[in-house]
Amino acid sequence: MRELIVHGGKMADRKIKLLLSKLGLDVHNRGVITVARILRDAGMEVIYLGNALPAEILSIAVQEHVDVVGVSSLGGAHLTLGKDLIDGAEKEGLKSKVVFIVGGVFSIEDEEKLKEMGFDGVFTAGVTRDEIVSSIKNLVLARKV
Repeated sequence: MRELIVHGGKMADRKIKLLLSKLGLDVHNRGVITVARILRDAGMEVIYLGNALPAEILSIAVQEHVDVVGVSSLGGAHLTLGKDLIDGAEKEGLKSKVVFIVGGVFSIEDEEKLKEMGFDGVFTAGVTRDEIVSSIKNLVLARKV
């Protein structure tokens, strides 16, 4: 079992709990670690899993009862592994309860494919801290209503 790093926080009276991971074997982790700090500093509880495949990500998401699963991909596997993640989430019954987001450097075509695939949010290079935080808060609030 991997060691999980947990940082606590609250958003108003409602804590948002996220699981962040690198999707697959991609070793470019600076971006996702930066996002983890941004979200922690915004008062969210962040679990950073490190590198993982879809089945492991979903297993930890279920165990931790997260509101959001966020994956980062810069290695080019975002379409194949992203599809496996969303398909697995649908099979597990998580897709209707958990927000799924993906971040990385993608072409415009791939960004649209990821949205069509079922990702609730797609974040690319140039997104601001405020856009990340507000988007996640809005997605979680919309899912819980």
